[in-house]
Amino acid sequence: MQLRRRLLKVLAAAGVFGPAGIAGLVSQALAMDKVPLAPGLYKMRGDVSVNGKPARPGQQIGPGDTVVTGRDSEAIYVIGHDAFLQRDDSTLIFGADAATSFFRVVTGKVLSVFGKSQDKRTLMATTVTIGIRGTGCYIEDEGSGTAARTYFCLCYGSVDLTPSSAPHESESYSTSHHEHPLYIYNDMKMPKMMVPAGVVNHSDDELTLLESLVGRWPPFFGRGGATY
Repeated sequence: MQLRRRLLKVLAAAGVFGPAGIAGLVSQALAMDKVPLAPGLYKMRGDVSVNGKPARPGQQIGPGDTVVTGRDSEAIYVIGHDAFLQRDDSTLIFGADAATSFFRVVTGKVLSVFGKSQDKRTLMATTVTIGIRGTGCYIEDEGSGTAARTYFCLCYGSVDLTPSSAPHESESYSTSHHEHPLYIYNDMKMPKMMVPAGVVNHSDDELTLLESLVGRWPPFFGRGGATY
């Protein structure tokens, strides 16, 4: 019960309360012990499309779909045991084989949480290939070009990172709370393609919100300490 009350505070802090808001759905589900929620699109703000057509509340999103958010827009949705917060001016393409090649960030920003799986799944961005299992992560892709850059934060979990321009710099590591954010470049004039970064543009409250939709808590939840 204490965890449920804290979750409701997190939802309020995230600014998603409202008569038709996602927090109303989550709070009802918690009260009725009906989490995780069914897959679908749970929150839209602004211009959101799926496969080139205006998105609908509750719409299913799955393999082969393309989700686009416009300026000052946002979408929160659930696919199976995974949940996503797609920010403005972002395009995600979900692979036809969702069990392996899960999605590609064409451009933009997405916060994601993934259920544990025996198989490693692949996320693609302009400058890097990302192999994940049960993980929370944030990606900002700034698009193509000779000086392209992708921001990646493994919020918790394990990952295999392979820079597109320097496969020999591949890294495999684990984190529990944002310990190793990186910028991954596509600029061969730089001595290294992967450069340490700070924690930017995503929060623990947002991760908690996404995990709550699929019936989980992030590993840091309830422990206190630093928050982002």
